[in-house]
Amino acid sequence: MRDAFLERLARGVVLFDGGIGTEFYARGVFINKCYDELNLSNPSLVEQVHRDYVKAGVDVIETNTFGANPVKLAAHGLLDRLEEINRRGAEIARLAAGEEVLVAGSVGPLGIQMEPLGPLAREEARAHFARQIRVLDDGGVDLFILETFIYPEELEQAILAVRDCCDKPVIAQITINDDGSALTGASPEVLVREIAAMRPDVLGVNCTVGPSVMLSWLEQVRELTTLPIAVMPNAGKPKNVDGRNIYLTSPEYLGTYAKRYIQAGANVIGGCCGTGPEHIKQMRNAISAYGFKTRIPVQAKSFTIPSNIDVLPREEKSRLARRLADGHFVTMIELVAPRGISAAGEIEKARKLFYYGIDVVNIPDGPRASARMSAMALAATLQREVGIETVLHYACRDRNVIGIQSDLLGAWALGLRNILAVTGDPPKLGNYPDATAVFDVDAIGLVNIITRLNHGLDIAGNPIGPPAALHIGVAANPGAINIEHELRRLDWKVEAGAEYIVTQPVFDLEVFHRFMRRIEHIRLPVIAGLWPLASLRNAEFMNNEVPGCDVPEHLMERLRRHADSKEAGRAEGIVIARETLEHMKDSIAGVQISAPFGRVETVFEVLAGVRLR
Repeated sequence: MRDAFLERLARGVVLFDGGIGTEFYARGVFINKCYDELNLSNPSLVEQVHRDYVKAGVDVIETNTFGANPVKLAAHGLLDRLEEINRRGAEIARLAAGEEVLVAGSVGPLGIQMEPLGPLAREEARAHFARQIRVLDDGGVDLFILETFIYPEELEQAILAVRDCCDKPVIAQITINDDGSALTGASPEVLVREIAAMRPDVLGVNCTVGPSVMLSWLEQVRELTTLPIAVMPNAGKPKNVDGRNIYLTSPEYLGTYAKRYIQAGANVIGGCCGTGPEHIKQMRNAISAYGFKTRIPVQAKSFTIPSNIDVLPREEKSRLARRLADGHFVTMIELVAPRGISAAGEIEKARKLFYYGIDVVNIPDGPRASARMSAMALAATLQREVGIETVLHYACRDRNVIGIQSDLLGAWALGLRNILAVTGDPPKLGNYPDATAVFDVDAIGLVNIITRLNHGLDIAGNPIGPPAALHIGVAANPGAINIEHELRRLDWKVEAGAEYIVTQPVFDLEVFHRFMRRIEHIRLPVIAGLWPLASLRNAEFMNNEVPGCDVPEHLMERLRRHADSKEAGRAEGIVIARETLEHMKDSIAGVQISAPFGRVETVFEVLAGVRLR
C-alpha cells in the first residue's frame, strides 16, 4: 500500500481527518480517561468517530493510537495490553475506512525525555516506538503519521523505528509556537533542515496553534525543501467555558484557510485538536472547489553552522572554579531568599560571611516549592552590594526549555557565573499543593542546555553569538533510597557537562564514605553539604519532611538528651556538625553549610577550631 498513498499524493492534495481525542471529549468521555483504551472498552464510539470523518470526505483516517506506546500506557497500568490496544485500533480504523480511504497509524511522543535532555537512551526510545509500530503494521495500516513531537531527536528515533519495521510511507510532524518556532526554540529554517535530513516521505506541523500561525510557517518554509509538506492546525486556542475547553474556530474559517494552505504549497492538510467532521467537510469543499494540485519546489536552501567558538576552560569561569582547580578547600554558605521584596537582611548576612572569609554564597531556587524573591535577583544583588561570589541554584520546575535558556542567558548578563543545576521540588512538597508544575526537563537536561550555551548554541542548535561560560554544578544525594538510580543519574550529569558536585546534607558518615568510594571514577570536586541541627525537633523535621535527608539514630539520641533545653540542643547540633566536617574534610573539595533559620553565626561556630587546607 506504499504506492497507494504516494500515488494519491502525486495526484493532488491529500485530506486527513481532524481531532480524535477532542471528539471523544465532545461526546462525553472524561479527559482523565486513557483514550487509546477506548479501542477495547468502547470500540463502537471509536468506529463512529472514524465513520463521521469518512463521511466528511477524507482521504486518510488515523488510528486511535496516538498515546498507545509503552511509556504512556504503563502510566495507566495498561502496558500488558499494548499489543491488543494497537491491534484493535488498526482493525477499527480499517473497518471504518472501507475500500477507498487509507489508514494511517498514529504514533505520538513517548512522554518521557530522551537524551540529552532526559534519562531515556536513543536505543530505548527506538525500541519503544518499534513495539507499537510493529503491531500497527501487522494490523494493516497503509502509512504512519508521527505527530505532535517537540524534540527532533525523538522524532528521528520514531522514523528509524518505522524503517526498521516496514517500508510504508512516513509523515513526520512537529509542533510549533505562536511565532512559528519549535517548542525547543528552533527557527522554522533549522527545523525543516533537521526533519528533512531524517528522510521522511512528508514533513509538517500539527497541534498547539491555530490556522493563521501555520499558514505563516508554511509560507516561510515552503521553498526550503523538496519534500511534501503537511499542515494540521488546531481549531484555534481553547477557551474554558463552565469548566470545559471549547475551541471557537468555525468550520467555515478553517475551510478558508484550507484554500490558503494549498495556494501556499501544502500537500497534505487536515485538523488537530478541536477540529471535527464539520471542519474537515469544509476543507474537502475547498479542495473540490478549486481543484488544487500538489506543488513542491525543486531546490532547498543551504544553512550555515557556527564555528570557531572559543570555550573558556573550567578554571577560568569563576573565582570558585579557580579555587577548586587550585585545591583550595572552599567554604560555601547557603542563604535562603526572603519571602518579601526587601533583601536588606540577606545583604547584612552576606557581609558578615564576606568579612569572615567565606568563599561563596549558595542561594536555593524556591526551596521546597515556596514563593520567595527569585534566587537570581538575590544572587545579583549580593554580588553587586557585597562583592561576594554566589552560586545560583537553578531548578527546572516551572520553566519550559525556552524560559530556561532565557533565564540562563540573563544570569550570565547579570554577572552570575556559578550554577547549581537541580530538578526542583514539586509544588506539593511546598506551600501551594494546588499549584501546577512544569518539568520540561530534569537536571540532566538542564546541564545539557547549559553546556550548549557554553559552546555558543541554544538547545535547538541555533547560534547565540559569543558563548556563555557558566560553571556547572550538580546535586547528589549520598543517602538516596535507590542509590543505584542516583549514581546512574550522576554519571549522566557528568557526561552532560557537570564540573562540580554538591551533596545533600551529610549526617551519616558511613553512608557518605561509601558514596565517595562509588564515585571515585568521576574525578570532579565534591562539596559536601552540612546542616547544623538546631534541636531534636529540627532533626525530626529533617528525617520526616525533607526529601533525601536521614539523621541516624545515634545522632537523634544525642539530641534527645538535650530536648528540654533549646540552647543545649543547638550547641549539640553544632558539635555534631563540627565532628562531621572533621571526618569528611580530607576527602572533599569543600563544604556547603546551611544556616538554619538564617543564623549565620551558627556557621562561624561550626568552622571555629576546624583546620581547613
